[in-house]
Amino acid sequence: MSGTLTRTSTSTHPSSTDVCTNLDSDPISINVTIRQDPLSVTLDGPAIFAVSILLILGIYLMQPPSAALLIGFITGLLFIHNDYQNYLKLGPGGTPATFAGYVRINWLKLWACRDPFNALPADPDVQPTAGILRKKPIPCRCGLRPKVVGIAPQRQVNQFGSRECYLALRRILENHGERNSEEVGIGTSCFEKHGIGLFARYPFNNTCQGEICHVHDSDYSMHLNLHPDDVKEVIEKGWGQRHPLTSQCLLKMPVPKQFTMVYAPRTMDELKVVCQIIEAAGWWVTAKEMKLDGTAEM
Repeated sequence: MSGTLTRTSTSTHPSSTDVCTNLDSDPISINVTIRQDPLSVTLDGPAIFAVSILLILGIYLMQPPSAALLIGFITGLLFIHNDYQNYLKLGPGGTPATFAGYVRINWLKLWACRDPFNALPADPDVQPTAGILRKKPIPCRCGLRPKVVGIAPQRQVNQFGSRECYLALRRILENHGERNSEEVGIGTSCFEKHGIGLFARYPFNNTCQGEICHVHDSDYSMHLNLHPDDVKEVIEKGWGQRHPLTSQCLLKMPVPKQFTMVYAPRTMDELKVVCQIIEAAGWWVTAKEMKLDGTAEM
């Protein structure tokens, strides 16, 4: 017998029968969701029983100060165990899925951005001086924001995107890389060390090896680098949020301050907007307008 206490109620990954639909052409849609436990208490029944017996014996056999110390030690140990298991549940990312990686993430967490929805402060020295999304503003994203947890990896734990949309986005990026091989390339993300990434061969604003964006194959969300004005536009319209390590502090962070998470596209309409955001990321990294030819994939 085992017990699980869920912290979030989420939808599952779409099955092979799910379709990346267009909201305009399909006025009737049915959404089916079930509960999932991406973050949970990881102790099972026998473990809880053993800990309870140990605490009871400690209270009866030890002096009060020693018993209090034992209770505090066991509580801390269980918290670390549970937090570490939840860290592993987020899957592969830029930090190794080891206890050493977990310790490093908790150190960086002390310096993390406290409000990921607060846009970057204005920087008079940034080039180009203004964002590109103001020329063609993106629409507001429908519904509430998804629940996002973690630092590295940082992942959605609900509102997972359609796999068909994810595969379509991969094809769009791969095709763009093939057709524009003199300017961009496709490879494994420099930031995450996992997942497909789009890279500029001659970056104007340097990122990790000129990375423009990368897509996660676990939750179908993505990270990219944007002009500060475009970061603000993405946040205000509900399409994404700042990465926790974009905080303004004296500690050197492993990601640029313009590093932004964009939520997984759930429909064909959302995929079109996400492609527009990726184009803005390409413009920021290369200082040249980039156009994704994804008509055939949509």
